[in-house]
Amino acid sequence: MTGRLSADHPLAALYAGIDRYYTHKVNVHGATPLGVDWPSHSTQELRFEQLLRVCDMAAPFSLNDIGCGYGALLAFLARQKKRTRIDYLGVDLSASMVAHARRLWHEHPETEFVAAKASPRVADYSVASGIFNVKLSQPLALWETFVEETLADMHKSSRKGFAVNFLAPPAGDNKSPPELYRTAPERWQRHCEQSFGARVEVLHAGGLQDEYTLLVRTPGGAG
Repeated sequence: MTGRLSADHPLAALYAGIDRYYTHKVNVHGATPLGVDWPSHSTQELRFEQLLRVCDMAAPFSLNDIGCGYGALLAFLARQKKRTRIDYLGVDLSASMVAHARRLWHEHPETEFVAAKASPRVADYSVASGIFNVKLSQPLALWETFVEETLADMHKSSRKGFAVNFLAPPAGDNKSPPELYRTAPERWQRHCEQSFGARVEVLHAGGLQDEYTLLVRTPGGAG
């Protein structure tokens, strides 16, 4: 299902909570990093650089941006990857977020946005930046069901591969706020390898000390 969930879906309340949270953020802060709950423009772009390593920039490709927000990835692509032709689809749960994105990017070629939980099309690649980090008050088991379902959706809608990022467990005796979801790389690396038969690369570099990125490459894909 790519659109709105039925009320009896086990994750319906969770998705509704995510929708409310980010709709409030963008309504308060507008099309800014704070509008998608990122602290700064510079760290946002470091994440994009890591995620896009799953893509082969030497040839044109199609891209699904899951949890696209107001389309910040498009601005990065326009500056940093402008030599590559990219057919872009932004997907977000929040209709308000999608409305902001459409206003910003309505003249940008090969660009569409849709309010949904998953991509309605199969593209060469999919990326998702930060969508698993803020679990709010959701129980851990339910949040990990959401992560698992989202990864499965991304796998199904990506011909060559996809990339996601996570917060790493806190170092030493440091405590993490309970509303954040943190997990060791092995948890979801192993899941993607076993469930999708994928090749998974874990990236720790990029100036993001307590985060990492998973590059998940589809068997037979050229990415």
